[in-house]
Amino acid sequence: MGKHLLAFCLCLVASLAARAQEFRANVSVQAAQLGTNVEKRIFNTLQTALNEFINGRRWTDDAFTQGERIECNFLLNVTQDLGNNTYRASLTVQAARPVYNTNYNSSILNIQDNNLVFRYVEFQPMEFNEQRISGNDPLASNLTAVVAYYCYIILGLDYDSFSPRGGDNYFKKALNIVNNAPDGKDVSGWKAFEGNRNRYWLQDNLLNVKFARFHDVMYTYHRLGLDQMYDDMNKGRAAVMNCLNMLMGIHEDQPNSMVMQSFFNAKNDELMKLFAKAPPQEKMRAIQMLSVLDVPNANKYQQMK
Repeated sequence: MGKHLLAFCLCLVASLAARAQEFRANVSVQAAQLGTNVEKRIFNTLQTALNEFINGRRWTDDAFTQGERIECNFLLNVTQDLGNNTYRASLTVQAARPVYNTNYNSSILNIQDNNLVFRYVEFQPMEFNEQRISGNDPLASNLTAVVAYYCYIILGLDYDSFSPRGGDNYFKKALNIVNNAPDGKDVSGWKAFEGNRNRYWLQDNLLNVKFARFHDVMYTYHRLGLDQMYDDMNKGRAAVMNCLNMLMGIHEDQPNSMVMQSFFNAKNDELMKLFAKAPPQEKMRAIQMLSVLDVPNANKYQQMK
């Protein structure tokens, strides 16, 4: 009986290991800008709670091995104490996916969200319910709603990079959060009229048929581009060049979109490295397109000449 119990336990452990959580997230909470009157210990507790919320929760129905977990960083920078356990902060989110046959991770998201106000009482549970996102206290729910939103955006982009339109289900989960987001004084970033660079517009672009080619770009860039470069550098780089042509088509139809800005925020350094050693004609064509597609980094691309 003892041997059977031991075998069962070993199988259970192996099963749990095979179904590891989706993220290997590093969460950091900083509050250096707050005055000395604020008890800083609370933010250490919050950091631990957010780590457990992201890394300990099951976000998909798929089995992830330890090696498949998505590398990501969440930096919550608390900038203002608004009183009543309420804080204003910015959230920087970065995520990457591995490139086949290399030790290199390719950035898929690098975004800063400056519209985060939340309430947190030390040791309060990190609650998130997809059927009741706003909860009893919109300000308390706003933090977990924002973090969950970006977890689903990361999952969508990651799945898109491995299979055609693979991320749709997760972008729809982000849309569900947007549609049912907490609402109240100081809560912002969830509505279209609040600006053209916020959570609403990112998920809108990712699900809007006008940006359907963007998902082709995510797959082609990573699976047919980066993942092929170990075997054939020229073939892989040609696939990335094809992606620039597709992105140019999106830009011409939908200029100044958030999803394009998000893509180049994640990819500009990588693209420079990819084309820095390309043949002169190919490099010049890349510089021309990149300077149009990613105006904020145009000067960086010109340095490749």
